[in-house]
Amino acid sequence: MIKINVAQQLKQPLGVTRLYKVSEKDKANGCRVEGELKLVRTDKGILITGELNTITTLTCSRCLSVFEYPLTLSLAEEYVPTLDIVSGTLLPVPEGLFTVDNNHEICLDDALNQYTLTSLPMKPLCRPDCKGLCDHCGLNLNNGDCTCSHDIDHRWAALTGLVSTVKR
Repeated sequence: MIKINVAQQLKQPLGVTRLYKVSEKDKANGCRVEGELKLVRTDKGILITGELNTITTLTCSRCLSVFEYPLTLSLAEEYVPTLDIVSGTLLPVPEGLFTVDNNHEICLDDALNQYTLTSLPMKPLCRPDCKGLCDHCGLNLNNGDCTCSHDIDHRWAALTGLVSTVKR
Protein backbone atom coordinates (compact mmCIF):
# COMPACT_ATOMS: atom_id res chain seq x y z
CA MET A 1 0.00 0.00 0.00
CA ILE A 2 1.54 3.28 -1.12
CA LYS A 3 0.41 6.22 1.04
CA ILE A 4 1.66 9.79 0.91
CA ASN A 5 0.93 12.27 3.71
CA VAL A 6 0.02 15.64 2.16
CA ALA A 7 -1.19 17.53 5.28
CA GLN A 8 1.58 20.15 5.12
CA GLN A 9 1.27 20.60 1.37
CA LEU A 10 -2.49 21.24 1.63
CA LYS A 11 -1.65 24.21 3.90
CA GLN A 12 0.73 25.66 1.28
CA PRO A 13 -0.18 28.20 -1.43
CA LEU A 14 -1.13 27.11 -4.95
CA GLY A 15 1.72 25.84 -7.10
CA VAL A 16 3.92 24.52 -4.30
CA THR A 17 5.69 21.43 -5.63
CA ARG A 18 7.11 18.42 -3.82
CA LEU A 19 8.97 15.43 -5.26
CA TYR A 20 8.25 12.01 -3.81
CA LYS A 21 10.38 8.93 -4.52
CA VAL A 22 8.54 5.62 -4.57
CA SER A 23 10.38 2.38 -3.89
CA GLU A 24 8.02 -0.06 -2.26
CA LYS A 25 6.87 -3.62 -2.59
CA ASP A 26 3.26 -3.96 -3.71
CA LYS A 27 1.76 -6.51 -1.33
CA ALA A 28 -1.09 -7.38 -3.69
CA ASN A 29 1.12 -8.88 -6.41
CA GLY A 30 4.50 -9.05 -4.68
CA CYS A 31 6.27 -6.78 -7.19
CA ARG A 32 8.34 -3.67 -6.58
CA VAL A 33 6.98 -0.29 -7.60
CA GLU A 34 9.65 2.33 -8.22
CA GLY A 35 9.78 5.83 -9.65
CA GLU A 36 9.38 9.49 -8.84
CA LEU A 37 6.20 11.51 -8.49
CA LYS A 38 5.67 15.25 -8.56
CA LEU A 39 2.97 16.59 -6.21
CA VAL A 40 1.63 20.06 -7.00
CA ARG A 41 -0.81 22.01 -4.81
CA THR A 42 -3.81 23.05 -6.92
CA ASP A 43 -6.93 25.05 -6.15
CA LYS A 44 -8.84 21.77 -5.64
CA GLY A 45 -6.22 19.55 -3.99
CA ILE A 46 -3.03 17.80 -5.06
CA LEU A 47 -2.05 16.97 -8.65
CA ILE A 48 0.21 13.92 -8.93
CA THR A 49 2.25 13.34 -12.08
CA GLY A 50 5.17 11.06 -12.81
CA GLU A 51 6.23 7.61 -13.89
CA LEU A 52 6.29 4.41 -11.89
CA ASN A 53 7.94 1.18 -13.01
CA THR A 54 6.75 -2.25 -11.98
CA ILE A 55 6.65 -5.83 -13.20
CA THR A 56 3.45 -7.84 -13.37
CA THR A 57 2.88 -11.53 -14.04
CA LEU A 58 0.80 -12.47 -17.09
CA THR A 59 -0.24 -15.63 -18.94
CA CYS A 60 0.68 -15.87 -22.62
CA SER A 61 -2.42 -15.96 -24.82
CA ARG A 62 -0.80 -18.47 -27.23
CA CYS A 63 1.18 -20.97 -25.14
CA LEU A 64 -0.34 -20.35 -21.68
CA SER A 65 3.09 -19.88 -20.08
CA VAL A 66 3.34 -17.52 -17.13
CA PHE A 67 5.84 -14.70 -17.69
CA GLU A 68 6.91 -11.39 -16.18
CA TYR A 69 5.85 -8.25 -18.03
CA PRO A 70 7.52 -4.89 -17.24
CA LEU A 71 5.21 -1.88 -17.06
CA THR A 72 5.85 1.84 -16.99
CA LEU A 73 2.83 3.73 -15.66
CA SER A 74 2.56 7.45 -16.43
CA LEU A 75 0.35 8.92 -13.73
CA ALA A 76 -1.54 12.20 -13.95
CA GLU A 77 -4.31 12.41 -11.35
CA GLU A 78 -5.73 15.07 -9.08
CA TYR A 79 -6.68 14.12 -5.54
CA VAL A 80 -9.22 16.24 -3.70
CA PRO A 81 -9.48 16.42 0.11
CA THR A 82 -12.52 15.09 1.96
CA LEU A 83 -11.78 17.20 5.02
CA ASP A 84 -10.82 20.88 5.23
CA ILE A 85 -7.23 21.05 6.51
CA VAL A 86 -7.84 24.18 8.63
CA SER A 87 -11.39 23.87 10.00
CA GLY A 88 -11.81 20.07 9.92
CA THR A 89 -15.21 20.30 8.21
CA LEU A 90 -16.27 17.72 5.66
CA LEU A 91 -15.98 18.84 2.04
CA PRO A 92 -18.21 17.81 -0.86
CA VAL A 93 -16.35 15.48 -3.19
CA PRO A 94 -17.16 15.50 -6.91
CA GLU A 95 -17.97 12.01 -8.14
CA GLY A 96 -15.30 10.04 -9.97
CA LEU A 97 -12.27 11.77 -8.45
CA PHE A 98 -9.58 10.28 -6.25
CA THR A 99 -9.58 11.62 -2.70
CA VAL A 100 -7.23 12.60 0.09
CA ASP A 101 -8.55 10.70 3.11
CA ASN A 102 -9.50 12.16 6.50
CA ASN A 103 -5.92 11.62 7.74
CA HIS A 104 -4.69 13.83 4.87
CA GLU A 105 -3.07 10.88 3.11
CA ILE A 106 -3.20 9.88 -0.52
CA CYS A 107 -3.41 6.15 -1.20
CA LEU A 108 -2.13 5.38 -4.70
CA ASP A 109 -3.41 1.79 -4.83
CA ASP A 110 -6.67 2.44 -6.71
CA ALA A 111 -4.97 4.64 -9.30
CA LEU A 112 -2.15 2.12 -9.77
CA ASN A 113 -4.67 -0.69 -10.27
CA GLN A 114 -6.58 1.34 -12.87
CA TYR A 115 -3.44 2.43 -14.72
CA THR A 116 -2.10 -1.14 -14.68
CA LEU A 117 -5.32 -2.59 -16.08
CA THR A 118 -5.43 -0.08 -18.92
CA SER A 119 -1.73 -0.62 -19.73
CA LEU A 120 -1.85 -4.39 -20.07
CA PRO A 121 -1.99 -5.87 -23.58
CA MET A 122 -5.28 -7.46 -24.62
CA LYS A 123 -3.48 -10.58 -25.84
CA PRO A 124 -0.22 -10.85 -23.89
CA LEU A 125 2.61 -12.80 -25.52
CA CYS A 126 5.57 -14.30 -23.70
CA ARG A 127 7.65 -13.31 -26.73
CA PRO A 128 6.78 -11.85 -30.16
CA ASP A 129 7.49 -15.11 -32.02
CA CYS A 130 5.55 -17.38 -29.65
CA LYS A 131 4.48 -20.51 -31.54
CA GLY A 132 1.67 -21.42 -29.15
CA LEU A 133 0.31 -24.90 -28.45
CA CYS A 134 -0.23 -27.81 -30.81
CA ASP A 135 -3.96 -27.96 -31.49
CA HIS A 136 -3.86 -31.78 -31.36
CA CYS A 137 -1.67 -32.77 -28.40
CA GLY A 138 -1.31 -29.46 -26.54
CA LEU A 139 2.50 -29.45 -26.59
CA ASN A 140 4.12 -26.04 -26.16
CA LEU A 141 5.69 -25.58 -29.62
CA ASN A 142 8.25 -23.12 -28.21
CA ASN A 143 9.89 -26.11 -26.47
CA GLY A 144 10.10 -28.27 -29.63
CA ASP A 145 8.07 -29.77 -32.45
CA CYS A 146 5.43 -32.36 -31.75
CA THR A 147 4.98 -35.63 -33.64
CA CYS A 148 1.31 -35.14 -34.42
CA SER A 149 -0.03 -35.57 -37.91
CA HIS A 150 -1.21 -32.22 -39.15
CA ASP A 151 -3.20 -33.45 -42.13
CA ILE A 152 -5.91 -31.02 -43.14
CA ASP A 153 -9.46 -32.26 -43.37
CA HIS A 154 -10.28 -32.26 -47.08
CA ARG A 155 -13.48 -30.31 -46.36
CA TRP A 156 -11.39 -27.34 -45.22
CA ALA A 157 -8.63 -27.60 -47.81
CA ALA A 158 -10.12 -24.95 -50.12
CA LEU A 159 -10.05 -22.42 -47.31
CA THR A 160 -6.37 -23.00 -46.63
CA GLY A 161 -5.36 -22.61 -50.29
CA LEU A 162 -3.63 -26.03 -50.32
CA VAL A 163 -5.96 -27.65 -52.85
CA SER A 164 -7.19 -25.89 -55.96
CA THR A 165 -10.35 -27.95 -56.34
CA VAL A 166 -12.72 -29.27 -53.77
CA LYS A 167 -14.49 -32.63 -54.14
CA ARG A 168 -18.15 -32.66 -53.33
